[in-house]
Amino acid sequence: MSLAFDAMEFARVVHKDQRRKYTNNPYTDHLAEVAGTVATVVDWQLIHPQVMIATAWLHDCMEDQGVTTAGLWDHLSINSDYSMTEVEAVVRGVWFLSDLEEGNRAERKRLSRERLGGAPGWVQTIKVADLISNTSSIVQHDPKFAVTYLEEKRLLLDVLTLADPRLLQIARNQIQQPA
Repeated sequence: MSLAFDAMEFARVVHKDQRRKYTNNPYTDHLAEVAGTVATVVDWQLIHPQVMIATAWLHDCMEDQGVTTAGLWDHLSINSDYSMTEVEAVVRGVWFLSDLEEGNRAERKRLSRERLGGAPGWVQTIKVADLISNTSSIVQHDPKFAVTYLEEKRLLLDVLTLADPRLLQIARNQIQQPA
């Protein structure tokens, strides 16, 4: 089994009861969209595609489902087909992508920008794919909240300087659309 396929299967299990806000679609639709977007821009020189796609599938498992770094490590390291370097990269990538900060919204978003600004480019690329997936739904279904959301995303995109430039441009174009 490939690392990306294993990650997809694990994500489908841990998110099985989660639904998308606004549409009530299975949450795994969002994860599939992010992983699919990432697969179109993965750069072999930065990271192995299996690691990047696996991380995209798992990017919300800690934040939304309470999976711990140890739990994710244990799940992925059971399979001897994956190197410890690959497992470590996925777990670290998911940690970077998990908003676990506490405090008021402004403080949490500031801390998130600091964390993600220090992430490797391949992790930043996954975050941009996540923003692209989320933005259209929020703008369409919650225009009032979209005003706040789009400003937060503008600030976040300013620190994601190592992300894939094609996805950055798509995300910037999205947030410049009137809410």
